[in-house]
Amino acid sequence: MNSKTLTLAGIVFFFAFLSFPLLAQTPEEKLKALGLELPEVSQPMANYVKWKQVGNLLFLAGNGPDVYGKVGADLTPEQGYEAARLTGLEIIAVLKAATGDLSRIKQFVKVLGMVNSAPDFTGHPRVINGFSDLMVEVFGEKGKHARSAVGVAALPNNIAVEIEVIVELEEN
Repeated sequence: MNSKTLTLAGIVFFFAFLSFPLLAQTPEEKLKALGLELPEVSQPMANYVKWKQVGNLLFLAGNGPDVYGKVGADLTPEQGYEAARLTGLEIIAVLKAATGDLSRIKQFVKVLGMVNSAPDFTGHPRVINGFSDLMVEVFGEKGKHARSAVGVAALPNNIAVEIEVIVELEEN
């Protein structure tokens, strides 16, 4: 081999080495790499189930964090963002319980993010980005989704956010 071939081989190896972890990581491995742990899945608060599968679609009931108050009054937008991110971890835990393996998720389809907000607060999309950003960090392109982010007058138990999700699963 000449030095040009060795240099080219070195460049190929270098880029393959850098991109391999990104390509090979499962959602569970990405969670670990991010230093995130999934919470336990709680029981429903009323007469409903945490998820319902119809064909290859998985519908999740609304989930919210143990963060309380109205964004724009009791909480800053940054605290709302963190509440949405915590809700994302809860949703990932429910997805794991429902599927047994997060790699079964083909794509996130639709997200409804509700923000318990002060009447004059209008930064709902920024708050729900806490959830959306986490889904892309953990699931990559599969985590991108259509989304609505709305403000509401109240949420159950005065939680800061509530998020519903629809995902498509891989064929069995």
